[in-house]
Amino acid sequence: MPNTTKGAGPVVSERIPLKARKVSFAWEETPLHWVPGDPFTTHTINVLHMLLPAGERWFVHVYQQVLPYIRDERLREDVIGFIGQEAMHAQAHDEVLPHLREQGLDPTPYTAQVDWMFEKMLGDRTLPPGRPRRWWLMERVALIAAIEHYTAFLGDWVLNADRLDAAQADPVMLDLLRWHGAEEVEHRSVAFDLFQHVDGGYRRRARTWATAFAALLFLWQRGVRFFMENDPTLLEGKGSFTEFYRKGRAGMLPSTPAILKSVPTYLRRDYHPSQEGSTAQAVAYLASSPAALAAERATAADPAKDGS
Repeated sequence: MPNTTKGAGPVVSERIPLKARKVSFAWEETPLHWVPGDPFTTHTINVLHMLLPAGERWFVHVYQQVLPYIRDERLREDVIGFIGQEAMHAQAHDEVLPHLREQGLDPTPYTAQVDWMFEKMLGDRTLPPGRPRRWWLMERVALIAAIEHYTAFLGDWVLNADRLDAAQADPVMLDLLRWHGAEEVEHRSVAFDLFQHVDGGYRRRARTWATAFAALLFLWQRGVRFFMENDPTLLEGKGSFTEFYRKGRAGMLPSTPAILKSVPTYLRRDYHPSQEGSTAQAVAYLASSPAALAAERATAADPAKDGS
């Protein structure tokens, strides 16, 4: 159940030590339409597999650069745990892409565009040392905080998306999504706390939120359209906002009103991510996730395999 504390600053009790879980998933039995009879829901969520590997590798790259600016040891530990988790997220979603290719749906044309955006548009720039270089680093730290607001929103949604279970969605894919979603909820405060620590300017927070929201909306609709148009089993595959709205009302996807409601939440001056979602729910899922449990057993048998 989500944390309903609003406007009360950070919820200190929500903080727990972060660790990377070295998970793996077997995709051999996962069908192309892993939500049976529902290619639109399948492909709308599948966009994650194309966006997240490049995006989360970018998170790791930026955070490795910002580590020298962190003056709080506990926050440094959180950021290092965050880096480990994000690296595993990128790897886990990356491993879905060969399975899609085997099923006749090659995502390379789209992922090449995403890679270009993160590596070129948002990558390191040749700037003089001092204020210009620091400005670009802080801008990217703020962008990550804004993006993490939405990854935590999606993580909380998928942990509570009972309609996917009722639709008999593929259990391996659901475990990937919920393992990832649970870790997004678990570390939901780190990016915002880091931004507040190294910068914290409200105008930068609002500006980068607008950039992140517009970019995610643009990339997601392009991704859905790409999947629907290139799905070899669909004669006239199309994606539309009307269909997204309808699936949201049915509980198969996040609802449009919930997405819009999350906008003013991030822009509140007293906002803190710990006010949203539930660490207890996230930890409870991670304690039962087949992939996370397998990772724990592997680590216990061979500590050298620890993903942290």
